[in-house]
Amino acid sequence: MCDYSLHAVASRPAEASEVLVSTKFLGTHTRGFASPADPTVAVCLRPGTEIAFEHNAFAEGTIFRKSIGARLARFRQIDLDKPAQHHDALEFSNGKIVKVTDLVLGQRMRIVQMPADPVSKRTATERTIEADRPVPVT
Repeated sequence: MCDYSLHAVASRPAEASEVLVSTKFLGTHTRGFASPADPTVAVCLRPGTEIAFEHNAFAEGTIFRKSIGARLARFRQIDLDKPAQHHDALEFSNGKIVKVTDLVLGQRMRIVQMPADPVSKRTATERTIEADRPVPVT
């Protein structure tokens, strides 16, 4: 998903195995993910999407960058009860949770795995049920 602060930015859903880069979008005070080929379009991740950074990930610190100490992360949303705050975050394999807006710019990552699409699952189940129904004879 794309955070509330990116509603004024063009966006599209993420694709499996896609390479992304952490970026700041023109005209906003927030950061997100974009394709290196089109850094003006926000790439939206669904909760549960797993990504792997090319190198250990870094977050902005007060003065210096802070090493997160991990490369693998799962996208999730936090603080949903606070509507005026950023919700997009990454939970890293070492347990650290970092808001996407706190990531250092220019970090590259690849989508490793995307969560199952509940709509597609339902449709497949419905098709299975229909296929098992007997055909009426007239």
